[in-house]
Amino acid sequence: MQYIKGDTILKVENVSLALGGKTILRDVNVEIKDVVRPGGPVQGQVVGFLGPSGIGKTKFFEVLSGLIQPTTGTVQMGFPLAPVHAGRVGVVQQNYPLFNHRSVRSNLDIAARRNTPNAAERNDKINQILERFNLTAQSNSYPAQLSGGQKQRAAIAQQLLCSDRFLLFDEPFSGLDINMVQEVSDMICEIAAQHEHNTVIIVSHDIVSTAAISDTLWIMGRDRDEQNNIIPGARIKYEFDLCARDLAWDKDIREKPGFVALLSEIRGLFKAL
Repeated sequence: MQYIKGDTILKVENVSLALGGKTILRDVNVEIKDVVRPGGPVQGQVVGFLGPSGIGKTKFFEVLSGLIQPTTGTVQMGFPLAPVHAGRVGVVQQNYPLFNHRSVRSNLDIAARRNTPNAAERNDKINQILERFNLTAQSNSYPAQLSGGQKQRAAIAQQLLCSDRFLLFDEPFSGLDINMVQEVSDMICEIAAQHEHNTVIIVSHDIVSTAAISDTLWIMGRDRDEQNNIIPGARIKYEFDLCARDLAWDKDIREKPGFVALLSEIRGLFKAL
């Protein structure tokens, strides 16, 4: 597998977060670089973000999206790097928030206005994304008339239109049957592959599904002192470069012995997080 890692497109430096006198995050540092596959297909990034319940994943999710500011430290993203702010990152939540009183097209039009003020250009973009997400027939339907999968696709399309090539997914596999998990996985990979700088970050409890489509994995946990007491504040304790392990961009990845070994390694780490 040939690839080159280029410029940094996401950088988190010394991020800490305290709320109500309680340390939630402590000295979080991570970096994602542009990935280029010479002679191969366009390749964006998929980052899987894992950790035990209650560890602080949701708050870090909110810091990454610019919804809350860290107590200390910085989050920069983009090409070139610039400070994150609310609205720059698309956030796809579990409940797929759409305006119920507006059609799918109207929902997308509102989202697209931020980056595309020209109405004709905006309409072209909306038509393209409706076709890409197989929603053209539902363009005049309302959210209540959509299936769960259609709502999810509409919510993703909405966020793609208003964000700057960064998407955060909150538990995208939760409550889905095995066929829908595969459909969502394929969709995330397709989104990442649409542009070299597209970056998708998945926060999930589903280790297998997340690892299967990621090229980088972040594992969040807390440190312990010499007496084995937990030190307040979570950080990214482990980072797995799945490209370097030859465990990225492979539809049959679940069958590889290296992937099975990776899952065993991650589950072992979880016991001490």
